[in-house]
Amino acid sequence: MRCPFCTSDDTRVIDSRLADGGETVRRRRECQKCSERFTTFERSELRLPQIIKSDGRREPFAENKLRRGIRRSLEKRPVDTEAVEAAVNRILHQIMVRGERELPSKMIGEMVMRELRRMDDVAFVRFASVYHSFEDLNAFSEQVEQLQSELSATELERQLSLLPQGASDSANDESTE
Repeated sequence: MRCPFCTSDDTRVIDSRLADGGETVRRRRECQKCSERFTTFERSELRLPQIIKSDGRREPFAENKLRRGIRRSLEKRPVDTEAVEAAVNRILHQIMVRGERELPSKMIGEMVMRELRRMDDVAFVRFASVYHSFEDLNAFSEQVEQLQSELSATELERQLSLLPQGASDSANDESTE
């Protein structure tokens, strides 16, 4: 590994540790010429498939594009970076396990939706609204209704507990009048 400070090729590893849940090796290195220290990350390189877009075009899989789409859906939501990285790693694992040379973008979109559904309902709806390119309010509200019908009793109770005591009762009374 070449030293980023003096460009010497004579560096040695002084420490190695696993990072990203064992997906990456983090190495501390020291240059034998200038004695500067720096960190490198090593990750196995697996061949990722070509993505078949909805219009038939093919493009190489881009991990940064996947990460960016997930992060954009989660903007201003209470989800930490580690959860995003774990979701990206799970999706990458699913893609690699398939072992296919080409995958439709729709399949990757479905994987992202499953991960977002597990992490945050608002992010899921945000992504779904762009992914499904809803043309009207009815299509969007159908997706929200489907999401609400899939909520477990615990999730539903947790969401209703955000309302002040009695507010949900008065809202129901107003809707029946």
